[in-house]
Amino acid sequence: MTKIGLEIHSQLTNLESKLFCSCKANYREFEPNTNICPICMGLPGSLPRLNQKAVEKATMIAMALNCSTPEKIAFFRKNYFYPDLPKNFQITQLNIYGDTSVGGGGILMVGEKKIRITRIQLEEDPGRLIYEGSSEKNQITLVDYNRAGTPLVEIVTEPDFENPKEVREFLNILSDLLENIGVSDPRLEGAMRADANVSIEHGNKVEIKNIGSFHDLEKAVHFEITRQQSLHSRDIPIIQETRHWDDKRKITISSRSKEEDLDYRYFLEGDIPWVRIGNEIKEKLKSEMPESISSKKQRYISKYNIPSQVADVLSSDKFYSDLFEEAHTQENAKEIANIITTDLMGLVDTREKRESSKLTPSHLKAIADSIQFGKIARNSAKNALYEIVRTGKSLSDIMSDLDLGNLSDESELSKIIESVISEEPQAVEQAKSNPQTINYLVGKVMQKTKGKADPKLTLDLLKKKI
Repeated sequence: MTKIGLEIHSQLTNLESKLFCSCKANYREFEPNTNICPICMGLPGSLPRLNQKAVEKATMIAMALNCSTPEKIAFFRKNYFYPDLPKNFQITQLNIYGDTSVGGGGILMVGEKKIRITRIQLEEDPGRLIYEGSSEKNQITLVDYNRAGTPLVEIVTEPDFENPKEVREFLNILSDLLENIGVSDPRLEGAMRADANVSIEHGNKVEIKNIGSFHDLEKAVHFEITRQQSLHSRDIPIIQETRHWDDKRKITISSRSKEEDLDYRYFLEGDIPWVRIGNEIKEKLKSEMPESISSKKQRYISKYNIPSQVADVLSSDKFYSDLFEEAHTQENAKEIANIITTDLMGLVDTREKRESSKLTPSHLKAIADSIQFGKIARNSAKNALYEIVRTGKSLSDIMSDLDLGNLSDESELSKIIESVISEEPQAVEQAKSNPQTINYLVGKVMQKTKGKADPKLTLDLLKKKI
């Protein structure tokens, strides 16, 4: 039997400052080693000051994952040397004096399966190592400390996964949840990372680190299961160790023997007092939490009659659900949901495209209303949407510039319909005995008008003339 557990590291990207100092949490906009101060560099005499908002956001994550949250939390020093760790220790959490991490004992459902959350702990991110050089022989390692001290939540699961597919599904659900409650943007580079612990047949646990994406994690877990099964079939012992994922060769490689907690010489962080999180704070945080994805999905289905699959896509992505919430009315909700999931998703499918998009909720409302009132055909609306995303112009201006308005002049449309009837006598005869085939003639009218004919008026006129 295969057992897989995860250690997910998610940065609290929506905070202004680092965990223990006033340096910017968004280190990505800075030149290397410019977003630093004596505190995050661990210089002698500097003292950490805990970011209260970080504690609140981490507690919200614990609540969203159905964890129990203690009244008091504590911080510890995890001692180890690595070039990207400027203090030579990391300030993190550890459940030595009872449950003193921000949360534990939670559950996240993956389909019908419960994935248990062992604990959630708040800690600081180390710096970044950057490797330069075309080969291992001339490769050099550079270090950038801008990230050091960034608020990070580590989410540790029980080994409840049995295959790589479950791992990938869990991470997708978790990243949607974190984005929905407004604590993290998983699409940012390095904002969400995960390590995996893999074992088979009750053998030793192997940790896989240095994995760059969810896609790579799925492949790394699959490779490691295959490797361990191969060793087991030949009666070769599986060593408890840490292995790294080699992205070029698509294999795991041995890195070091797996450390135990004792190796890190944990001790209570004397410069940060115990932090009390009372019931009044928890109730306040609970009231501030947004509607859950599952609740949002059910509301879309029951209130607006949106199909389940569409509601699932719409509710799980905060960017799309925020657009929907601001643009829809009871009357146009279904149309707006259709525009977002059918047309818009292909236009803004990356973070860069979303950031450069000029689309606003009022644009979406205008498109939906114009479709419903027959002012623009769906195909023309799709072309208009593309132009709006690119330019931000109003729908009326784009319809005028590109001549996208519906052809609804009855006399002009009648001439086109008569032309189609004369060209398609066989289809006309079939339509007289089989009304369903009239849609073929509607399509022909649409072709001649380049999709601009008012569909309802076209159908009505065709029925009269046939």
